[in-house]
Amino acid sequence: MTAPLTSRQRLLLALLCFDAFLLGLLELFFLPLRLDGIVLPKLGDLPMPATVVLAVITTPLLVRTTAKVVRPSFSVIPLLVWVLVVLGMGVTGPGGDLVLVQDWRALLLIGGGALPGALALGGGLGTAAKVAKGGSGG
Repeated sequence: MTAPLTSRQRLLLALLCFDAFLLGLLELFFLPLRLDGIVLPKLGDLPMPATVVLAVITTPLLVRTTAKVVRPSFSVIPLLVWVLVVLGMGVTGPGGDLVLVQDWRALLLIGGGALPGALALGGGLGTAAKVAKGGSGG
């Protein structure tokens, strides 16, 4: 049996979950950006899903950080928060609007955030199990 979380660990977990929430919203709401000269430069009105790159970088970072500063077994929580925000707000958005764009960019965002996060989660849990059995964790 493991020791309960300290107040510092609970605070850090809450902060990391809040970060996952904010990043999920940011990545979802800015997914429809286009190279149309309004926000981004004008280059033929092409879709520019720049927030996918942000998701690819930040979701595994949140998972690994949670494993380090809280506990590896809790590292799934920020990933679940991110997935629930992207899917929940994307489908039932503010006022019942559909915010998640209905094309390849939505799949790219979900896959680009969830897959690297799940890989980081599996790697962290595997390392923690190896260390718990007495093996080398490096």
